[in-house]
Amino acid sequence: MLIATPDEAIPTVAARLRGEEAIGPDHAVFHVSGSLDRYAMEALEPSQAALGSFHPLQAIASPASAPERLRGAYVGIEGDPRAVRIGKLMARDVGLIPVEIPPGAKTGYHAGATIVASYTVVLMALATRVVERSGIPPELAGRLYTPLLRGVTANLAEVDPVDALTGPILRGDVETVRAHLVALPEEERALYRALGRLSLDLARTKGLDEAVVSELSAVLAEPERDG
Repeated sequence: MLIATPDEAIPTVAARLRGEEAIGPDHAVFHVSGSLDRYAMEALEPSQAALGSFHPLQAIASPASAPERLRGAYVGIEGDPRAVRIGKLMARDVGLIPVEIPPGAKTGYHAGATIVASYTVVLMALATRVVERSGIPPELAGRLYTPLLRGVTANLAEVDPVDALTGPILRGDVETVRAHLVALPEEERALYRALGRLSLDLARTKGLDEAVVSELSAVLAEPERDG
């Protein structure tokens, strides 16, 4: 059985199933929350059913696209040993790639998923806003970077992030980074600096000259505030 409800409803559904005595030792019950683990269904522990979580790592904007999108995607599986075994079989049956999530690791796992799925969308929205301010018509600005994003994801499908990194920080182009910071308002500048520092870590791993790393690090440092 799959419980596919908002996270806050999972304990209530589990308690209701227990009250109805609908679940027994021969059953396996999974919820599809990305952040919660099997203990969200603690009410079902006395049933001795296999309890776990089954979280497909895919962004589904339309139900009609789900079967195609899910095929070949990873799915995070967590739970008691029997639930993990059953979850892996379920995953393979529907064309998903199972990944076992260690106990206590769901929150970190889901934070990573949120960074990729949600914040990539937010960054695209921000990039659209920035380029609109530069004079690109809104009807074009919304589409301008989509092919670029496809290229980035294609690179990431083939190599790790260090080798997929491109851009002025990897090139050590200090003046371009300075110009970007000048062009952005304060709130966006702070985000650019934070992401830039993470990019600099990757660029350093890839062999960027330490003198250039130091100069870029100074440019990307948060400015000191008075008081």
